[in-house]
Amino acid sequence: MGNLDGKVAIVTGAGRGIGRDIALKLAAEGAAVVVNDLDEGPATDAVQAIEGSGGRSVPVVGSVTEEGFAERFVGAAVEQFGGLDIIVNNAGYTWDSVVQKMTDEQWDAILDVHLKAPFRILRAAQPAIAQLVKSAKSEGMSVPCRKVVNISSVAGLGGNAGQANYAAAKAGVTGLTKTLAKEWGRYNVTVNTVAFGLIQTRLTNAPADGDSSIDVGGRQIRVGVNPDLLAAMERSIPLGRAGTPEEAAGAVYLMCTPESDYISGQTVICAGGFII
Repeated sequence: MGNLDGKVAIVTGAGRGIGRDIALKLAAEGAAVVVNDLDEGPATDAVQAIEGSGGRSVPVVGSVTEEGFAERFVGAAVEQFGGLDIIVNNAGYTWDSVVQKMTDEQWDAILDVHLKAPFRILRAAQPAIAQLVKSAKSEGMSVPCRKVVNISSVAGLGGNAGQANYAAAKAGVTGLTKTLAKEWGRYNVTVNTVAFGLIQTRLTNAPADGDSSIDVGGRQIRVGVNPDLLAAMERSIPLGRAGTPEEAAGAVYLMCTPESDYISGQTVICAGGFII
């Protein structure tokens, strides 16, 4: 028996890194999980990993920034598993530059994936959640506590040089979270943010050849952190190291458990003791 038995979760960016570990953790605790990834391979692999451990999962492939994605994503949860209890807005990437060199394309792309996409998903989820609440009340049943966890970053709380777009988007996530916590309290939905510090992912790990990039919608985006800078960053963390994707997923899971049912509108910092 898991803490999340009978729950239905949707997780964006769940084919790789932190998102994959979030999906696996929620599934291990009993939730049926709708897995999203930009690419079919990682999404299918995550679904197979969940099903191979006895869980239930379906993939929804595509960019969270696409028109109509939000409705398709939410619809998969309701149609495949009959409900929607947990929403984790995790998908994203970074596209860094100092402000005088940052293009409108860079700014718009990062705001779209980190802020506009979660907004659209939450907007699409409202009718489904409202109907589920209405149905429960009409049948004389108690309304379960549902969960929204929006993923942010310490960059959104304290800023970070070279990341005006990312920091602005993640700061916006805080405002979105606090607003939805007030709007959705009447549905018995808690809405919280988990802000990550340095976590070991393909976006932060030092590239083996000194240069690395990922493909996002046909764009080649450079990722990875210089080894010397990475070491300096780790020295600034009281625990002395970067976090693992599994540890990051644990922080998200905490906000999905029944023990957090009276916590809403908050930002939990998962950064190894790093102080902004």
